[in-house]
Amino acid sequence: MRLAQEGDTVRVHYTGKLSDESVFDCSEGREPLEFVIGEGSMIPGFEQAVRGMGPGQCRTIHVDMDQAYGPRKEEMVTRVDRSLMPPDMDPQEGDVLQVQTPSGIRYAIVMEAAQDEVTLDFNHPLAGQDLIFDIILVEIAQEATSADRIGT
Repeated sequence: MRLAQEGDTVRVHYTGKLSDESVFDCSEGREPLEFVIGEGSMIPGFEQAVRGMGPGQCRTIHVDMDQAYGPRKEEMVTRVDRSLMPPDMDPQEGDVLQVQTPSGIRYAIVMEAAQDEVTLDFNHPLAGQDLIFDIILVEIAQEATSADRIGT
């Protein structure tokens, strides 16, 4: 049986949980998640776990925050004067906003919405969390070529 390796396009089903076992995401009822191993589109701990799996194989992994979304960074929480927001916008605590920044569009969670300013958190919602994933490798959808594996 062939095992998943660098450069392969794989399809997986997964359930993502926090340390308290609460589920934050699950692919059940949807198409399997497809990604290329080594492309960097997945968190490092997840990608590493899929390497070496064979089709039909299941694995439960624990991913430390450093191999997931990293630690929460207080410098990524900022206060914005409400006058800088569109006049028709009424952000409320818990809202997720798309914010245009010099480096492109970013998402921020409204932590507090006061009369004259809004506190935005640009941390990923799972930053600072260790994660648990139950993973099933559905298939190796496309095998890497020799050139893909050696980086040419």
